[in-house]
Amino acid sequence: MIMVTGANGQLASLTLKELAERHVPALGGTRSPAEGQRRLDFDDPTSLDLTGVSTLVLVSAGYAEDDQVITRHRAALDAAVRDGVSHVVYTSLTGDGDHLGFALAHRATEQLIKASGLGWTVLRNGLYAELFGALLTWTADGVESAFGDGALAAVARADLGEAAAVVASNPTAHAGKTYDLVGEPITAVDIAESLGVAHQTIGLGEYRAQLLADDTLLPFQPPMLASIATSVRHGFLSTTSPDLAQLLGRPLADPLTVATNTAAAMRPDAD
Repeated sequence: MIMVTGANGQLASLTLKELAERHVPALGGTRSPAEGQRRLDFDDPTSLDLTGVSTLVLVSAGYAEDDQVITRHRAALDAAVRDGVSHVVYTSLTGDGDHLGFALAHRATEQLIKASGLGWTVLRNGLYAELFGALLTWTADGVESAFGDGALAAVARADLGEAAAVVASNPTAHAGKTYDLVGEPITAVDIAESLGVAHQTIGLGEYRAQLLADDTLLPFQPPMLASIATSVRHGFLSTTSPDLAQLLGRPLADPLTVATNTAAAMRPDAD
């Protein structure tokens, strides 16, 4: 049986949906389970019951400091070894992202997986096109960002969910492989043009000050977001790869359309 962790999250729910459409039996694991799901709380090792699971899709338990994320993933892998899981599919971070503020936990987890003795596949996911669109700020004159004219090899979240389902459905065919799952490069300027508005570039210092003044962000998030901005701005996240299209066996969703639709939905006067 396949289990997908973080079942109520956006990526995991898309993976479970894709598995269901393929008529592949799968179970969702989450800290707040609905009917038909199994309780799985990475912060409560006593809840980590992986009995009957042959393939574990370990969706990164981010949104925390590195030590907490790594502890969560180590607990899940320990349970996988204990309970006889055969294969782990891990949703990691694109290889271009080694310098991002949240890369360390991903790379540490990859090392833990490879040292565990379990079969494994690493899906190095690119940054979401949805995220790129959401990080543009609407102003009276259009949109602004700290991305400059730098490009991001953005990818639609649904394509990544489908890729995880493809691999989990036949893990032996992907054993010991690391895939770099990114899309075609797009820029904030491209998104603005698609929206029919102007794009204004702000400095990284101004952007960081805005982030630090936002009391809705957790302490680790401003440096994380600032690292995305400077990486895009200076061309470190623009490399593309054929891996995702080859896994899916079809053209990818257009990241510019996805990012534009996300930004449009956030417009203050949007319906």
